[in-house]
Amino acid sequence: MSWTSGIVVYVMTWWLVFFMALPIGVKPPHEEGGEAEIGHEVGAPVRPNLFKKALAATVIAGVITGVIYWVIVSDVASFRNG
Repeated sequence: MSWTSGIVVYVMTWWLVFFMALPIGVKPPHEEGGEAEIGHEVGAPVRPNLFKKALAATVIAGVITGVIYWVIVSDVASFRNG
């Protein structure tokens, strides 16, 4: 796997993991006993914890990219003829 392929795999994996982590642990104000402020969306989360989710996505995407790299380099799953 070349550097560019590795970067592309990492970025795609990072975004996939990040989007999967976004809905985890978020609650709108009405589920926490409050009300949305005037001008705010009623369903907007109170504490989205985006930094924690971005950090988790970074670590998890790194691990997944490492596994993908190992699979490609070790020829565990090869689609090449020969």
